[in-house]
Amino acid sequence: MPEGAATHPGPFAEALFTDLYELTMAQAYAAEAMDEVAVFELFFRKLPAQRNYVVAAGLADVLDYLEHVRFSDDDLAYLRGHGGFTDAFLERLRRLRFTGDVHAVPEGTVVFPNEPVVQIVAPIIEAQLVETYLLNQVHFQSVAATKAARCVLAAAGRTVVDFGSRRAHGIDAALKVARTSYIAGAAGTSNVLAGKRYTIPIFGTMAHSYVQAHADEAAAFAAFARLYPDTTLLVDTYDTLAGVDRVIDLARTLGDAFAIRAIRLDSGDLGALAAAARQRLDRAGLTRVKIFASSGLDEHEMQRLVAAKAPIDGFGVGTKLAVSRDAPDLDFAYKLVAYAGRPRTKLSAQKVIYPGQKQVFRRVRDGRMAGDVLGLHDEPGEGEPLLEPVMRSGRRLVAGRVSLDAAREHAGRELARLPDLWRSLAPAQRAYPVHTSRALNETLSTLTKQRQRAS
Repeated sequence: MPEGAATHPGPFAEALFTDLYELTMAQAYAAEAMDEVAVFELFFRKLPAQRNYVVAAGLADVLDYLEHVRFSDDDLAYLRGHGGFTDAFLERLRRLRFTGDVHAVPEGTVVFPNEPVVQIVAPIIEAQLVETYLLNQVHFQSVAATKAARCVLAAAGRTVVDFGSRRAHGIDAALKVARTSYIAGAAGTSNVLAGKRYTIPIFGTMAHSYVQAHADEAAAFAAFARLYPDTTLLVDTYDTLAGVDRVIDLARTLGDAFAIRAIRLDSGDLGALAAAARQRLDRAGLTRVKIFASSGLDEHEMQRLVAAKAPIDGFGVGTKLAVSRDAPDLDFAYKLVAYAGRPRTKLSAQKVIYPGQKQVFRRVRDGRMAGDVLGLHDEPGEGEPLLEPVMRSGRRLVAGRVSLDAAREHAGRELARLPDLWRSLAPAQRAYPVHTSRALNETLSTLTKQRQRAS
């Protein structure tokens, strides 16, 4: 089922979610009768020190927005009251619809610096006005997907669940963390709205408050198990191993009716407690009861626990996933690379823009990524082209209607074929190879010389 079908209350389509200068530039373009087709590309310039790759995400929301964005009467009244906008321009905004084409890498694709993630090919006013929303969604969701992918890889096949909603930076962020975590391979989320909206599994049983509200821990466990026989019991409210013993006592009391699926550890030395709990459960014949761990986890702590062979079957990851604490931002930019059929560039120090609409060609050797080439979109290239058309004339194509499960499968394949050097949580000793084609270099050189002569 296409993402959001029948479960989504409707796409975000607020045209005023933009920076003021997008509107002032749009009016200036209109005043100068500049409405030729422009090409803008969304990419990041460099990786954070703690990252070897980025998992691209956010495309589905971008396409929803482009299909539905409108300036309402209230929007236009606000702009009229703000001042600085002519009636003729406001009327143009009233009629404005996105009519352009979009090329993008599929969600879940592993990408590297300077590689376009999304390309907008549209009349310049349309292409300019959508910049803020595109950056907002692709930037954050790619940050979150990348953090989640690292957690999933660190778990080495164990279950990972997003627990981060209460610490995320707002409701939209919490939902998008759940969404992108699922793309990256997490089993699901604790957030019920995210489960409904994106049709992904939801997880959760009890908090410490439930145990505290009862006269004693054993009574809390027994009452909860009567209502939810196959639940997970939180055992660390008072004394973790004593809590495990009470689960064992409950199993003896219930006999064949005992169906508790797992216990959860949420404090202390998780590795040592898991080992001790596993030993007690196994001695009691409860080998099928799993151990789930939470409490301040990130990919590094999960990797340490896995390496130590801690008998933990799953992880709930919260704050450090939701805010991507070690790398909360990426150097994403949205830049004009062509206008009116001519390539354009910027020559600012350390921020040179490769001109012209581009394609990324990925070479694969023995099932593993072997290097990318950034070239012009219409030049023959060696390798798999990553960017594909997902929207034409303002309407999504089949490639733009990929389900969340399909994006998740794609991300899994991408991460599986990423060489170990760059899959590692540790910073790689060398960057993944991304080269520029001769034709692209020549185009940049020609424009650079032209600008130098003009100055």
